Formats: sequence, structure tokens, C-alpha cells
Amino acid sequence: MSIISAFVKELAIFSDKLKMSENIVIIHHYNPDGDAIGSSLGLYNAIKQTGKSVKVISPTFFPDNLKWMPGAKEMKVIGKKTQDDQTLLDGADMIICVDMNAKKRAGVIQPQFEKSTAYKALFDHHPFVEKFTDIAIADTKYSSTCELIFEVIENTFLNQYFNMDVVTCLYTGILTDTGSFEYSSSNPNLFRVVGKIMEFGIEKNKIYNRLFNAWSEDRIRFMGFVTCSRMVVMQEYKTAYIYITAEDRKRFREKFGDTENFVNIPMQINGIVFTAIFIERDNFIKASFRSKGTFDVNSFSAKHFNGGGHVNASGGEAYIPLNEACKKFEELVKGEYAEELKNYIY
Repeated sequence: MSIISAFVKELAIFSDKLKMSENIVIIHHYNPDGDAIGSSLGLYNAIKQTGKSVKVISPTFFPDNLKWMPGAKEMKVIGKKTQDDQTLLDGADMIICVDMNAKKRAGVIQPQFEKSTAYKALFDHHPFVEKFTDIAIADTKYSSTCELIFEVIENTFLNQYFNMDVVTCLYTGILTDTGSFEYSSSNPNLFRVVGKIMEFGIEKNKIYNRLFNAWSEDRIRFMGFVTCSRMVVMQEYKTAYIYITAEDRKRFREKFGDTENFVNIPMQINGIVFTAIFIERDNFIKASFRSKGTFDVNSFSAKHFNGGGHVNASGGEAYIPLNEACKKFEELVKGEYAEELKNYIY
């Protein structure tokens, strides 16, 4: 039985509202990842076949390794020249939010989103979803929002519009948000969905290479540098972290998305179950956390670094100097979480 079966009423309402709408806008969270872009474009490629007007708005730029995806060139991407555009949602009679559990994650679009009288729907898989839309289908049992969007399309009138573009986008988001199926993604429904996608004959090897084997030389050298010079291993506590300074970013000519997955580098060390990365940005420290097994980085991030996400993958931020953020992290690992990590068995 699919997970979506618990949302039969909501699906019917969404389907009816979509049929009655003519101008649809899809938005995702700022600093979008593969799941945000994939779910947006998967839904976009299905809806555009109905003849309705549909567009995707991204609150910020997104990584170069996602720009090949079908429909990416048609996205409205907010940058410095467009962030004050007050007409972004004009004429929309339906706004669909994907992969965002709070309206603040719409970034610069939030004020216009709040003012819009369009019917609002949400599809998400994060915990602690705020009520900010007219209808919401959200469940943490989904590996990704892309898995959820597949079932939404499958169980509405949109099911006649599955094509290669749609499933390519959805598979991409599933692949990235599950860490190539490495993260805790044991629900059989995920593999049912992937099996259905595979029936379309997608080029999964090409997708993988476009995602993970198409970086710049600067990015590869940057990765080598942080591994050698910016990684701290706390073997006794089965923990490791990476820190990156503003000067490091400048030295390696960092582009948006270059540090994606750097947090996973220490996970390759035998015995490490908890990793983090702290990146010095213009006015704050960006943090990301990863774990193996049941060690909950979602609650860790929410409690100590103003963030959240999933049990094994979460983000956060700190408004203190980089060295203080790293010191705080070490003190937490050696203090509040010391016994749990020392005795953790994976």
C-alpha cells in the first residue's frame, strides 16, 4: 500500500482545485537542493502538458550540476536584479509549495506569498510542518519530496502525463536526497516508486554522472584541501567535522553548490558516525550535520544550531565567529553527547 493512501481526501481536493486553476506557480525553498529542484520540475513537466500556464520560481540560485534537468532553463530564478520584483505571483490562482516545511523558507518570495489570494497547496517530507497553506500532504515516511510527487501524479488526473522528463526529474531528487540510497531509506514504497520510474528506461548512469561527476577543477581541489587541512577527527567520540573560512572560499573561487556533500567526506572514515561542516558566510555560519543509524542530528541541530531536517541529515546556522561555532560543537560532543557517542554502536 502506498503512503499516499492516507491522504485520499486531500488528494481529491488538490486534484479538483488544480483542474479549476489556469495559472499555477510552483515554489521551493531557498538554496534548493536536488530534491527541491527535482520535485518542482517533475510537477512542472506534468502540469505543462495539460495546457495550463505553469512556472517554477526559485527563491535563490541553485547548483550548476542541476541545471541540465528538463525544464530548468524555464525556471524563474531570483537574483539581485529580480529580488525586488513585486509581480512574481501576479495572476496566480494556485501556488504549489514543494519541499518546504515553513513559509520562511520561501525567502524573498515570502511577503508576496502571504499577500497572494491564490489557493495554496504543500507537498513535503520534513518533520514539524507549519500550517501555512490551504491544504498539505506531508509525511516523513517519504525518502524525498520527489517520491511523494510521484505518488501525487500517479493518483490524480496527472497520471496520464508521466513522461521521460517527469520521471528524470523525480529520480534525480530521490537519488540526491537519499544519498544514492545510502541514507535511512528503508520504506519499501521508495523502491516501488523507483521500480516504476525504471520502467520508463531512464538513463540512470548518465543522471548519476551529471550529478556527481561533473564538478569544476577548482571544486575538486577545494575538496582535497578541506580534507587535508580543514578536517578535525575526534575518534574517541566517533565524530569528525570540517570548517571552511571565507578566505578558503575565495581562494578556490567557490561557486554556488561547490560545498555540497563536503559534510559527507568524514563519513568515509572507519568508526565515524557523526559529522558536521561549518562554513563562514557573509554574516553567519552555515552548518550541516550527518549521522549513521539512529543518532538524531535533526534534534541536535534544532536544539543547538537554529536548524532541523531529518534524523540523519540536517542543516543549521550560527551567528557567532567560525572559531566559536567549532568550539561550541566540540564542547557539545565532549560534554552533553559524550557518553552517547562513545558508546554508540552502528
